[in-house]
Amino acid sequence: MRESPSSSQTVPPATVPPIAALLAAAPHRPLFLAGALAVLTSMAWWALELASMRFGWHGWPQPPVPPGWAHAMLTQYGMLPMFMFGFLLTTFPKWLARPSIRPRRYVVVAGSVFAGYLLSHVGLLDMPWVLRAGIALMLFGYLVGVATLAGVLRASDHRNQHAWSCLAGLGLGVLGLAAFLGFLFGAPAHCARFAIKLGTFGLLVPVYFTVAHRMVAFFSGNVVKGYVVRRPDWSLPLMWPLLLAHLALDLAHAQAWLWLVDAPLALLFGWHAIAWQPWKAMRPGILAVLHLAFAWLPIAFVLYAVQSLCLFAGHGPILGLAPLHVLTIGYFGSMLVAMVTRVTQGHSGRPLQMGAVPWACFVLLQGVVLLRVWAELARDSYLWLVVAAAGWLVAFLPWVIRSAWIYLTPRVDGRPG
Repeated sequence: MRESPSSSQTVPPATVPPIAALLAAAPHRPLFLAGALAVLTSMAWWALELASMRFGWHGWPQPPVPPGWAHAMLTQYGMLPMFMFGFLLTTFPKWLARPSIRPRRYVVVAGSVFAGYLLSHVGLLDMPWVLRAGIALMLFGYLVGVATLAGVLRASDHRNQHAWSCLAGLGLGVLGLAAFLGFLFGAPAHCARFAIKLGTFGLLVPVYFTVAHRMVAFFSGNVVKGYVVRRPDWSLPLMWPLLLAHLALDLAHAQAWLWLVDAPLALLFGWHAIAWQPWKAMRPGILAVLHLAFAWLPIAFVLYAVQSLCLFAGHGPILGLAPLHVLTIGYFGSMLVAMVTRVTQGHSGRPLQMGAVPWACFVLLQGVVLLRVWAELARDSYLWLVVAAAGWLVAFLPWVIRSAWIYLTPRVDGRPG
């Protein structure tokens, strides 16, 4: 589908309310706004759910599925991918030298995924059919988003490995959502477990690392004098089979053998963390946070490897879910703040600076990572889980308010978008 650049951003002012027209002006606006609101929604529900378990709130309505599964699915397939779709629907045409995507396509993605996400949270209040409807609507939004990005790639003469890798990750996201929807309609429980594992190692890690591989060194090279940009072609082809092997071993309940792939993954990600020369990129702060956030990725896989080696040696899972939350809160959460703040600043005509609110969010989030790890080791684990969830809300609330204001107001430089 070929589009003219002039038509791609056309919104009839006579028929569209001003706020709606503003949100439709660029893909990141509706999707980043939805993601920012989801950052609070996901953790607010989870904090209340944890508090009900810790303090015995017998009147709190329980979800139709195990609470941990609901938490994993709606953060991995709802909250974080809304930011991913917002970023990729903006950057895919630039990566592939194609015209911008039409508003009606990305508005459908944003509306479907976010409405489905909200419906799903209503369904968690002991309403199974509402949960099913919400997941189905999210799946529809994914299908529109993946089809749109695939159309841009198909129309391009460029064969961009970053575009292919991101599209593959989102395609696996479609598969994961479909598997979970099948579970909600009566399929075996292993469909839900498959969806949760696939969300981590088939959707989020590949897309996050692919975007970092494309952008971190590029941003650094634009700012730091004498910086050597390293984006080796072998990184993504090596990452994919290792992650799929991790997924296969995990699903086969062979956690004692995960070190065979997790140690190489730790080395792969650690090599990039060093090759991207973070010591040269500590100024300005908006660049430094990208490198600091990325550092959590190799740390997470070191912890995964240590956990697996302990199981291999006949010990129990001594770290519990600490490796998973170093990955999810440490890497996914920190990189979300770092990358979304950068895109938000740049695409609103503001200086490429962190500012006090994003810095506070980023720093507090590092404390939340440590709190969540401590919860695995503490005697009163559920109390510390509640504290960590509350810490997430405290860290993100000012950032969400500031970000939402930017998405709902015109660019400060007067330019469209």
